This record gives sequence, structure tokens and C-alpha cells, in this order.
Amino acid sequence: MTVTEQQHQEDLQRLRGLRPIDDDFMRCLFKDNIPLAEFVLRIITDKQDLIITDCETQKDMKRLAGARSICLDAYGTDSTGKKYDLEVQRQDKGADPHRARYHSSVMDIENLHSGQEFKELPDTYIIFIIEKDFYGQGKAGYPIERINLATGKSFEDGEHILYVNGEYRGESDMGKLMHDFNCTQADDMNFELMAERTRYLKENPKGVQEMCKVMEDMRNESLKEAAKRMLADGMLTLEKIAEYAGLPLDEVKKLNAERTA
Repeated sequence: MTVTEQQHQEDLQRLRGLRPIDDDFMRCLFKDNIPLAEFVLRIITDKQDLIITDCETQKDMKRLAGARSICLDAYGTDSTGKKYDLEVQRQDKGADPHRARYHSSVMDIENLHSGQEFKELPDTYIIFIIEKDFYGQGKAGYPIERINLATGKSFEDGEHILYVNGEYRGESDMGKLMHDFNCTQADDMNFELMAERTRYLKENPKGVQEMCKVMEDMRNESLKEAAKRMLADGMLTLEKIAEYAGLPLDEVKKLNAERTA
């Protein structure tokens, strides 16, 4: 068995254990599936009349030159123009409040064009689904809103942040949804839309191919990040970095050129 064949078999084995709350799986979960994105957002936001008109996965946002870019797991727009960033985070460090603040600010920059008034900024919703109970209070979700401390009233700036407790269970739709986000098997899920998409990605040959490609891409991204860290250290030759990172030398040279540009 070649290295490539062995890696493919390892990916297939890993795919069996993936859940919607895992980054690899999340990358494909909402792709070309507005009905599922709409269904999930209706439950999380408790807006049963929410209509999603557009949804992108792995949306790159970098309008300001030199600023740190972000890649949104799922970026949606509703029928009233409101914007939704749905993120899954396995670890608490990925849900740092400063990250939520940055996501919100980048979405603002992305959605206000030259010549527009500030009041034309759309409402934005930054939603983090965290595997563990980030605030440890046993709540299904933790909405974060700005308030005027002097008056005690909402600041009404249109920015909304919500932390969803991935550990939450119960008979409510939110409890059932979080159960589904932690399932590896479609047959164990409560909601058919979640189960249907999971079956496609794990059992349909085309879906399995999509997932294997995503896992390969994520593996390559990790190798590139490792190479970038070694380039920043400046302690190794490009040849050694290519060897240690498992990347072609030309790829390392390209990364180095981008870093020093």
C-alpha cells in the first residue's frame, strides 16, 4: 500500500468518528445547503420566521490590507439583510471574547461600502457553538449585548454575539440540536435535515469524496502553518523546513516569498 493509499484509508476511518461540531465536518455541513443553515439558525436564534437567502462556507474576509484575515465557518444573510457568522469551536481558547469582537468588527468592515451611512450597517450575529459549557452556568445559550450602563438600556448598535452550549441537552429543540451536533451516526440524530446531510457526507460516495478532500486540505493547511512558524523563527534553511514540514521545496519558497513581500 502506497503512502497516499494509506492516508486515504486513515481518512476514511477518521470520517466515521467525525461529528458536526468537528471543524472538518462543519466545512461541508452547510455547503450548498441553505435549508439546513436556515433550520439550525431558526433554532439557535429562536426566530421561527427567519428566512436565509444566502449561505457560504469557509468565507474569507480580508478587506483591509495588512489586517489579520478570518475564514468564517458559515456566513449567511437573511431576507432582511441581517448577517450571521456561525462558528464551531472545540476548545475554549477558540471562543475568546476578543475573537468574537474581531469577527464582529471584520463583518462590519465587509458590509459597509464607500459612501454609505453608518446607519446602513446591517445587524450582525456572531454565533459560537462551543463543545463545552463556556460559561459553566448550564444555560443553552449566552447572548451578549451592549448596554448603556448609565441608563441600563440596550445600546442598539445592531451587534449581537451568542455563545451556544454544546453540552446542553434536553427536550427543547436546542437540546436536541446540540445532541445532533455531537453525533457520529445519522441514525442517532433527532432532526432529519441533520441526519440526511450526515448520511450524504459519510455514506454517499460523492459526499465521502468531498469529506476526504476537506481533510486533505486541512492537513495541508496545518503543514503550511508549521512551515510558516519555522520560517518566522529563522533558524532553519528552506531545505530543512521543507523536509521537516513534509512540503515541496517550491511550496516553502513560495511561503517565504509571501512572508517577506
